[in-house]
Amino acid sequence: MICAIAFVCFIAFVNIFVVASTSGDIMAPEDAAAWAQKQGGADAVLVLGASVVNNEPSPILADRLDAAMETFKAGASNLLLLSGDNGTVSYNEVQGMKNYVLANGAAYGIAESNIYLDYAGFSTYDSMYRFRDVFQGKRVVIVTQRYHLYRALYIAKQLGIDAVGVAAPDRVGGQASRDLREIPARVKDFFLSFIQSPPSILGEPVPLIYPSTQASTDSSQQLSPAPPSPVRAPRPGA
Repeated sequence: MICAIAFVCFIAFVNIFVVASTSGDIMAPEDAAAWAQKQGGADAVLVLGASVVNNEPSPILADRLDAAMETFKAGASNLLLLSGDNGTVSYNEVQGMKNYVLANGAAYGIAESNIYLDYAGFSTYDSMYRFRDVFQGKRVVIVTQRYHLYRALYIAKQLGIDAVGVAAPDRVGGQASRDLREIPARVKDFFLSFIQSPPSILGEPVPLIYPSTQASTDSSQQLSPAPPSPVRAPRPGA
């Protein structure tokens, strides 16, 4: 009984600590842009992936992309890094993200030369680790929903990344279940950030420079080196 109480208290402590230590780093797009400009510019505006259906972003992911384009327009960075799961040939979050940005980005001044894709962002931890080690980033504005930003910002700071976040709107439907999933996810990434175990896939460095060195490539052929597996299912959310 005592062990169970201690375990629950530990989970509560980790969640409170992660939220409290990062809540001050969540800001509006204009404020994130001002922060980045004072630091000499962010290396990228990083959008964390979520589910796609028929190559179309889910509403949650579309909200993230919209917020990222607003942050780009505000002047936080001249590059977007779209990070998501392309673990099988048949499931490709980042291509759906890129298609959405190219279809809607002209009004924000976004072209293909402003976009980088991370095909192996299988988790929030993987996305942040790969931002640092593969894309060689040091300063970033992270865009996702607020409930998810706390964890992403915590990971970034533990990895030595200078980071702030912009919160996309929360969706009312299903938010309770997303909040519940986030409780153990924060504990898991609390430990991963302490151990700093590398992701299963890293690869050659892809420095974040403008214009994008990925701009002229056929992204449909750029599947991540993860072996195709019919077992991996599209994630339900962040």
